[in-house]
Formats: sequence, C-alpha cells, structure tokens
Amino acid sequence: MANTMDSAYILFGIKHSGKSTQGQLLADRLSCAFFDTDAVITLQTGLSPRTIYASQGPSGFMLAEEKACSALAEKYTGKRLVISTGGGICDNAPALCILRGMGIFIFLEVPECIAADRIIRKMTKLPDGTFDNLPAYIAKKNPDTENDVRTIFHDFYTARTATYRTIADVTVKLEDVPKNCNLEHILKALSL
Repeated sequence: MANTMDSAYILFGIKHSGKSTQGQLLADRLSCAFFDTDAVITLQTGLSPRTIYASQGPSGFMLAEEKACSALAEKYTGKRLVISTGGGICDNAPALCILRGMGIFIFLEVPECIAADRIIRKMTKLPDGTFDNLPAYIAKKNPDTENDVRTIFHDFYTARTATYRTIADVTVKLEDVPKNCNLEHILKALSL
C-alpha cells in the first residue's frame, strides 16, 4: 500500500479495542496531530457521546458524529493526522463518506476475549442488581449476569467485526502485548 504524507490514518474497531491509545501512539510516532471523534463531539456539543445517545437516540448521536467528522475534514483534509473513531461509526454512512475522502481506513481487530474483559472490568453492579457503565447496546438488553454481558457482546462483536472488515483498507490484528508492540504491528501493516 502506498502511503503519502497527506494521508489521514483513520482507526476503526470495537469499543475497548485500543483505538485512542494506539491512535495517540501512532500520531506521536508520525509527529502529527491526533483526534478522537468522541472528544471532538464533546468539544462541539458540551455533552459526552453517551449523554447524546441517551437523550437524543442513535440518530441524534450519528448527526453529532457526522458534524465532528465534517469539522475535521474542513480543517485537516490534505494533512497527515491520525483519527480514532467511535465504535459505531461503521453504521454512520454520512460520517464514513466524509472520512473516506481524508485517508486510509484501518481496522484494529482485537480478540473478542480481550475486548469483553475490558468491558467487564469497567462495569459496576448497582444495589438493585443492574449493571452500570456498559456500552448502550449491551445495557439496553438488561443483562442479569456477567455471562449475559459476554453473550450479548459476542453477537455484537461478530457482526461488527464483519462490518469493519468490509470497510477497512488495512486490518491489523492486535494482541495481548504491551501497547508499543501493537504500535509496531500497525506501522508494519502500513509500511511505515
């Protein structure tokens, strides 16, 4: 794959795949700017993506995501930078269209067990027995047990992985290794 100095490196992957961590590392290595679309959404709206999704639904969140991508495209098209996207951007055709004109789509594929473990570590059980701090697609199914969370995540992970593979220019399989080792996998896949 031929890379040019004016390409954006646009990272995709399931929630907790390491997109933001790897994106910042990649930007540091390339001495270029790094943006996380969720952070851009928060800056533009004053609300977290989770709050927008909860209060305005999927369509309200996708519109905010599209506006964040438009802002990045207006300011940075033709410049080298790294962009980490939200896990659901693969379902947002207008946002993808905007980003497609900026550079290379890179799918960071993390093993299912690693992503699921990260979700489990961040969730909390409330006094009423429900779970908090889960991704919206899991929370809305009201899981009763950790096993329920893993089952819901499995189905979602399988479908999302297939979608990411169809839109990616490059797929990088991340491993359960130090983050700098995974950065080397990304650099190698991009011939950098």
